[in-house]
Amino acid sequence: MDEHTLKTIKLSEGMKTFTPPKVELWTGRPSGQEAYLHEKVKCIDLYADQSEGKGHGFAILGYACDEGVRRNQGRPGAAQGPDAIRVQLAKLPNHLDQKTHLWDTGTIGCTEGDMEMAQAQLATRVTSLLQRGVFPVLIGGGHDMAYGHFQGIKRCLAKNKTIGIINFDAHFDLRANDNGNTSGTPFYQVARELMADHQSFKYLCLGIREDANDKILFKRAAELGVEYMRSDQFTMYRLEQVKKEIRLFTEKVDHLYVTIDLDGFSSAYAPGVSAASPMGFSPDIVQESLNVMIESKKLISVDVAEMSPAYDKDGQTAKLAASMLHYIIHKVAYSSQDL
Repeated sequence: MDEHTLKTIKLSEGMKTFTPPKVELWTGRPSGQEAYLHEKVKCIDLYADQSEGKGHGFAILGYACDEGVRRNQGRPGAAQGPDAIRVQLAKLPNHLDQKTHLWDTGTIGCTEGDMEMAQAQLATRVTSLLQRGVFPVLIGGGHDMAYGHFQGIKRCLAKNKTIGIINFDAHFDLRANDNGNTSGTPFYQVARELMADHQSFKYLCLGIREDANDKILFKRAAELGVEYMRSDQFTMYRLEQVKKEIRLFTEKVDHLYVTIDLDGFSSAYAPGVSAASPMGFSPDIVQESLNVMIESKKLISVDVAEMSPAYDKDGQTAKLAASMLHYIIHKVAYSSQDL
């Protein structure tokens, strides 16, 4: 059996990890007028129904995998993150117009610890969504999601187009993958592959903490040309400088992929993560930063990672993730109407 056939069989088997969207998660206060997102959303597998997923809209896609967290010696639990976020997102108000669609397109899971297959399936779905002209909104799940997400974006863009990655995070996630891929290796993997293809690695980290990254990671970041702002710099007190740095970064790229690792927030806001810390950033500086990215008209995809319900308190982290996505979806929708 040749290599192509083996790969085709494995990808077919990997489709078994897909779970169609669950209508029962989308409940809340009834209005009869689509006043809430649970009344706006359509639950559909866009692979199965080719008639849907057309026109201006947002597609929610889950990544129920915490194998990368386990490999990285973190606390498992993020596999339950996508549904916890959906439950909170469903209750929020809908301000989208009738021409703007919102789809829940299901969840990619991870079976028998095969994180790489989950990432491959995620990439395939992201590419399909972007080719339909839909804005992907991914919810996880470990931050290993970022590798599959990036691959999906990269495949549908011309090779001469530069993808800028902006990561709200306490960690660089640039660990070497000599001993295997984890939730701590995704951007190192991306960097190595881009450089092998003679493409630029453009990566900006916002909220980096010295107590969350060893000196090897800071050295690697410097070697790879990574731009970053430390947590003591990434604050509302330095808002104008933060905005300036983001604008300078966005000017150097053609497209933006934004990823929000919930463990970058202070545990006062986000206790439900694998690596919680009270020393993280606050939601207001993230929202102000997102405004700059959205205003650039270059943002094409976003994800929220590391939601771990087992460690959450009163759904606080899930509510934060949902509110952030609600903010992004509406801001992007309003921004596109201005074009």
